[in-house]
Amino acid sequence: MPPMTELPVPRPSACPGLLRIVQALDGGICRVKLPGGVLAASQARSIAEAAQRFASGVLELTNRSNLQIRGVRAESEHDLIRALLAANLGPSVLDADDVRNLMLSPAAGLDPQQHMDTRPLADALLALLQNNSALHVLSAKFAIQLDGGESLCMLEHPHDLWLRALPGAPQLIFGLAGCPTDKPLGMVAAANAVQLVEAILLTFLECAGPEQSRMRQLLESIPADELVRRVQARLPFAISPVAVECQRQIPAAAPPIGIIAQRQAELAMVAASAPLGRISAEQLGAVAELAQRHADGSLRLTPWQGLLIPNVQIHEADNVLAALTQVGLLTNRAAPLPNLIACTGSAGCARGLADTKHDALVLAACLQQHDARPQVHLSGCSRSCAAAHVAPYTLLAVGESRYQLFERTENKTGFGQPLAPPMNIDEAGAWLAQHHATGRTHA
Repeated sequence: MPPMTELPVPRPSACPGLLRIVQALDGGICRVKLPGGVLAASQARSIAEAAQRFASGVLELTNRSNLQIRGVRAESEHDLIRALLAANLGPSVLDADDVRNLMLSPAAGLDPQQHMDTRPLADALLALLQNNSALHVLSAKFAIQLDGGESLCMLEHPHDLWLRALPGAPQLIFGLAGCPTDKPLGMVAAANAVQLVEAILLTFLECAGPEQSRMRQLLESIPADELVRRVQARLPFAISPVAVECQRQIPAAAPPIGIIAQRQAELAMVAASAPLGRISAEQLGAVAELAQRHADGSLRLTPWQGLLIPNVQIHEADNVLAALTQVGLLTNRAAPLPNLIACTGSAGCARGLADTKHDALVLAACLQQHDARPQVHLSGCSRSCAAAHVAPYTLLAVGESRYQLFERTENKTGFGQPLAPPMNIDEAGAWLAQHHATGRTHA
C-alpha cells in the first residue's frame, strides 16, 4: 500500500467512499464498494476489526450490495482507510473509488435460471472504469446494472445504464436511465459489451453539461435515439435493433431468506436479512466464520440489505441457516421485520424528521400482533436514501414520529398515492394491519 501522503484527496461529494468519510450525526460514514457484492471471509473479518477499533462497530448493508461503516471517529479516519486498503478492499486505481458502481445479482454464476454468468464481464467492466482515467470524473452516483437473467435479482432500482443477457446466443440488450424491465435501445454481442459501455460513458461525458451528472438529466435535452446514434459513431460494430419481444418479468420483491438451490449440484445459497439493514461488527465476524467453516469462505451482500453464504453443501444448509438465526440475522420469512426498510433517520442524519429505525421496530411489533406482512419503507425525508426503488407502501416522515402514508401506483410519480392524513407510527401500524389484512388499499 502506498504511504498515506501519496493518497489522492477525494473530490467533494455528499456520497461517502472508502477514501472520503462523510460526517453524520453519529460520526463518520465510510462506504466500502464490493465488486459484485462479493466479500471474502478474511476481508469481512478485517472490516469487523477495523469497525471496532476505529468506529462504532455498527455496519450497514446498502441497497446496492455495498457496506458502510458508521460512527468513524475523526482522529481514526486515516487508520481506518489504511486498514481497509491493506485488506484489498479499495480500487485498483485509487482515483477510481467513486466510479466502481456496478450491480449484479447476488446469485451471479450460481442461479439456475441465469442466461449468462455475468461475473467475467463484470470484472472487465470494473477494470474499464478503473483503468480509463477519463471516466473518473463520472458522478459518484452514476451506476451500471448487469442482469444475467437470474431469478434472484433486484430489477426495480433505476440505473444510468443497464445491460441484460438474452437466452440462447450470447447477446445483451441495453437501455439508459432505467431498469432492465424497460424497453431496450439496442442489442450487441456480449463480446462487444465493454466497448459499448466505454462508448456510452465517453459520449455521456462529451454531451453532458455541468448540471447533468446523471443519464436521466442528459436525456432531458438529448433524445435517447440521438444519443445512441452518437454512441454508434464511436464503435467499429453495429448496434442492432431489438426486433423480438424480450419483456423481463420482475421477480417477487420479497428479500431472499432461507435455503436457495444453486445451479451447481448438491450446493445451495443460505440467505438472511439484516434487521433494518444493520449488523454489528461481531455479527459480520460470526458470519465470516460460518462461510469459512461450511462453504468456500465468501459472502455475498444483496440489494435487499441482506447477505448470503454461497456454495454450502445441501446437507449442511439447515445448520448454517440455524446458525445465522443464532447470530441475530432474520431467517423467518413470515416475520414482518424483513419486509421493512428504514433509513438512518433523525438518530444519525440531520435531514431526518423522525427516528425511523426506532419507529420501524414499533411498526414491526404492531404488524406481528395483527399477522400482517406489508412491504413498507420508512423514510426520514423525501430523498429516499434507504430504498432506490419505490416500495409498495412508504411512510414519509413529516415530523417527529409522524408520517404521511403512500401506496405505489402506476399513475403516480414519487412515492405514489397518499392514502391517509399524517399519523403517528401506532396509527400507521393499525392502518396497515387492517387494510393489508382485508385486501383494501384505500381509506
